[in-house]
Amino acid sequence: MSNHSGFNSSPAGPRTPLFSTASTPNASLGPRIPTVGPRARDLHYSIRDFLSAHPLLELGGQEHFTVERRRHQDVFGLHALPKDKIHPIDHVEFTAIRGPHGTIPIRVLYPASGKDSRNRGRAGALIYFHGGGYTVGSVDEFENGLRLVAEESGCQVYAVEYRLAPEFKYPVQLDEYSAVIDWVQGEGGNTRGVHPDRVLGGGDSAGGNMTAAICLRRMDEGRKPIAGQVLLYPEARLPFDTPAATENNSSLYLECNGIFSFASNYLPRSEDISPQDRYISPGMQSVQDLRGQPPAAVFTSGYDPLRDVGCEYANKLSQAGVQTRWRHYDNLTHGWLQMTAWSGAAEQAVKDVAQEVKRLAVAASNTRWSPQGQTQTWNSGDITSSLRDDVNGDISRRCASHLSILL
Repeated sequence: MSNHSGFNSSPAGPRTPLFSTASTPNASLGPRIPTVGPRARDLHYSIRDFLSAHPLLELGGQEHFTVERRRHQDVFGLHALPKDKIHPIDHVEFTAIRGPHGTIPIRVLYPASGKDSRNRGRAGALIYFHGGGYTVGSVDEFENGLRLVAEESGCQVYAVEYRLAPEFKYPVQLDEYSAVIDWVQGEGGNTRGVHPDRVLGGGDSAGGNMTAAICLRRMDEGRKPIAGQVLLYPEARLPFDTPAATENNSSLYLECNGIFSFASNYLPRSEDISPQDRYISPGMQSVQDLRGQPPAAVFTSGYDPLRDVGCEYANKLSQAGVQTRWRHYDNLTHGWLQMTAWSGAAEQAVKDVAQEVKRLAVAASNTRWSPQGQTQTWNSGDITSSLRDDVNGDISRRCASHLSILL
């Protein structure tokens, strides 16, 4: 099935994203997900104004990464936002687990919209690894956008304060990701009302890379997969050979040339590890090698140097038979999850993310996994049954209006 819609709003307002769905390889799906994403004539005015008001805010720019860490805190940190721009959330829990490399702090966002499902032990959960080139960022800078994801989806969000590069290099971050997945699928989620089959993983930029990588790694290890992968403008691979790397090279927040310094921070110097490795560059893998993964929702932006590697990865996943949704915002730039306090268009994009999180969590109830790693995915009848099973709960009430684009 494919749903492909054009843009229908005025240049001044938020634009309806290009939207495509793919579920089986080599089928008649209508327009296939492109490998090069379109770019609008103009950057959305709210994003343009935000960048103009913060000329020193760059990711991968001229300054040392320690300066970028501080500037991101100063602009995006929850403590720095105007009170009326902070998205409401029912409750925030600060907790931690003992991981393979030491303590892993985790911030749990509990939405008021998910109380019923939590009380019945059927809550969905999104484990989130933030972006920042593996090097910059903290949960403080992403909490506002993730609050919106939580309340709009009804799912709990587990935002992870993973160890940053270059102080800690690959595969430390993936080791921590896997440890958190095990915990949320197990005791940690159980005590918080999370259904073990409704645990998703997500991330933006470098966090999207790590989410894609952990899906592959857990599949290869024969471990229980996450129920879905939510990839926001992911760095599926280095973008040096793409049109987006030229069109969006500089002055749009993420500096394209700085992406290489982030890769250098992340990768250890070892003859046993290549930049092309499966868990480092998922986007460089063949279609055949991407089969059997959890369903994916991929989001890309027209004014982003990572635009085309995200589109390309969504295209490969769909060809590999992975249930894939792709949404593209041709007039937004990289990092819009953090920009909802300044941009209505960014806020709408984050609400779209929440809709995909909601959809994946509901559908996950009918995805069955065996220790051999064989996963059976759902069809439209399964989703209808899932909604019927939840008819007395909040998930069914929130998802009923969204069913039309699934069937």
